Amino acid sequence: MKHRGRHRRRRRGQALRATLAGTALALTAAATLISASQAAGGDDPGGLTRVTARAETARFRLHEDLTARGTLDTLSRAMGGNVGVHGVLASADRTMRERSGCDAAETDALPVEPAATRAYCWDRRDATTTQWLPRSLTTSGDADDDGHWGPDRVILSGWAHDDRPGGPAADRGLARIAFIDANDPARLAYRWVLPVVPRADGKDYTAVRTRLSGMVWYQDKLIAAARGSLLVFDLHRIFRANVDGPAIGRVKGGFAAHGYQYVLPAVGSYRLTDGPCSTADDRAAPCFSALSLDRTSVPDSLVASEWFPAGGSHRAARVWRYAYSTVPGRGGLLATDARGGVRAAEAYETEATGVRGVLSHRRAGAERADWYVDRAPTSDGRRGTLWRQTTSKAKAARCGSDESHTCWGRHTASLSYWQETGELWTLTEGVPGDEGRGDGPADGRVLYAVPLGSVEEAMR
Repeated sequence: MKHRGRHRRRRRGQALRATLAGTALALTAAATLISASQAAGGDDPGGLTRVTARAETARFRLHEDLTARGTLDTLSRAMGGNVGVHGVLASADRTMRERSGCDAAETDALPVEPAATRAYCWDRRDATTTQWLPRSLTTSGDADDDGHWGPDRVILSGWAHDDRPGGPAADRGLARIAFIDANDPARLAYRWVLPVVPRADGKDYTAVRTRLSGMVWYQDKLIAAARGSLLVFDLHRIFRANVDGPAIGRVKGGFAAHGYQYVLPAVGSYRLTDGPCSTADDRAAPCFSALSLDRTSVPDSLVASEWFPAGGSHRAARVWRYAYSTVPGRGGLLATDARGGVRAAEAYETEATGVRGVLSHRRAGAERADWYVDRAPTSDGRRGTLWRQTTSKAKAARCGSDESHTCWGRHTASLSYWQETGELWTLTEGVPGDEGRGDGPADGRVLYAVPLGSVEEAMR
């Protein structure tokens, strides 16, 4: 596929160099312009390019595989039935700190503009661990448009084991989900839940080993990114492990969950059908990275993006969406054809590499949705940039006297819009040491929200 935006910029650059050649004054002016561009964050990705070629759209196709109901019922009976989201929240054993209780490194990870109106830091054990990284979040604002799941307001945060040398071998590749009780804005508390995959006979389960880089909770289903596939969980099926031990699955006396009290078994998956995905080849099927929910589309849709390194040589990253099913009895599942196939409802390419979060939202009166992409910094120690893209242009939140675009949080991951409150939620990873390559403790991990209206204002 041709990338007209990039080619136009290349031709403009060639023409500019030809015009400026041989004049010292022009060279000085060019240097000034370059310096200003760097100060402002630069790297304007321009407008989105729609993907329409059949060979390209085929790379987004999925096939749905649901676990047999009998398998899930067998496991449920063996483990004593559903605990429920409320049951997990009632046993929350870790408390988040409000902004006033966060340390300087944590508050420094917050955005410059727009300012966060809510900010929370994790229990100290999770705030500084080098073995686990927060990767994604979704809320009961995604699950239901009134913002509640039953009586509760809830935030879910997916974490992945960082597989650093020296950690327990049994932890390698594991994922876990923080179920956060957000009923009292002044006191958020949470409990860890271990996602698992049931065996075919329903009498045992194994660990989910994935990076959980994206999650969406819609109706009673949680869909999570698992590189070349999407895992599906049912929030009506949360079970209690009755043996406290390092094993995962059936053990003497019952079931263990690696020390966690609760497990969330997968009830199905969606796998890419156009070959294996790749983060090194932008012509292959895309690996799932960030996910979010768009309630402004008809029907509601699951939004996805892939990730390439910021400043890399890849031609373009892709953002796309799948429609949710409106068929009775398929709540929270994607729309499929008669053979279980799922097609992307639309797809675009963005030249904003290093995308760590994606959101699609149509403003009142607008013909099409805007796409927000959370772009990672191209150099160590800098803040990210939050871009809003359409097919014609891109805008970013600006801050500072030089109108810098690097105003967003440090090392953010995932975007989630809480429709009931109008807030955009995200979190920062707080990578250990030097951009995740050092040996120091993690810092700068914070969960925060900004009003989407403030984001729009910062882009004006």
